[in-house]
Amino acid sequence: MAITLFQPEVWSAAILENLRSKLVYAGPGVTNRDYEGAISQAGDTVHIVSFTDPAVRTYTKNTDITYDLLTDAERTLAIDQSKYFAFTVDDLDRRQSLPGFVDKAAEGAAYNLMAATDSFVSAALLTAVNGTGNDVGPVSVTVSAADAYSKVIVASRTKLNRANVPADGRFMVIPPELTGYLLQDARFIQNPQAGAADLANGELGRIGGFTIYESNTVPVSGSAYHVISGHRMAMTFADQINSTEALRLEKQFGDAVRGLHLYGGKVVYPAALALATVTLA
Repeated sequence: MAITLFQPEVWSAAILENLRSKLVYAGPGVTNRDYEGAISQAGDTVHIVSFTDPAVRTYTKNTDITYDLLTDAERTLAIDQSKYFAFTVDDLDRRQSLPGFVDKAAEGAAYNLMAATDSFVSAALLTAVNGTGNDVGPVSVTVSAADAYSKVIVASRTKLNRANVPADGRFMVIPPELTGYLLQDARFIQNPQAGAADLANGELGRIGGFTIYESNTVPVSGSAYHVISGHRMAMTFADQINSTEALRLEKQFGDAVRGLHLYGGKVVYPAALALATVTLA
């Protein structure tokens, strides 16, 4: 083995850490990992059991009360997404390269895995909320910063309030183009909570009860952006790096490094999501 300092466990953990630090849709502010357990291979399934809510009735004294029989329902979270990276390093290139190339390669692998993972999660969220009662519908935002606030943020907030979605912990993911509008709004840029944003995870700040995240993987249809908001209770997500390994190339003077990322997600509370399809003038 030519890569003498390579440690699969250590590098695998480093890739996962880099990946999670860059996730937006699959990050902790948008999805939850309540059912993430030991995942060893593609096709693993997590079974999620939920119960119906008991009814509330009017009590009349000296009369019998009615008992509800609780029924359960099962949802499945399938770990059915498998993505991998693989690259080679020629002996001549390695001799002339600077130290730390493995870390740089890990960072690049993490970014590409992040883009694929976030696209998967955003597509699942969009499918769950599109066309439902929480869909704000088409919105046209002009050069006025007030439009972005009233037509997107306030309208989405109203939908979530009507759906009894918890006010604490709401998110909204917007494209960079819409960020430019919010950065013209004093209600956003002068919010003291904006300074505490986690920029590594795309967090910009808070406005209208939402933590605002910026992402390049916001779903797009033509020129319209599907701006999804909601609460992290809506979707559960699970992932891990299944394996990372280095090997000596058989027919070349060089080494190869490869890794496998397994993940899956399930929208369990679609009513905790809102959607605004935004066209920017």
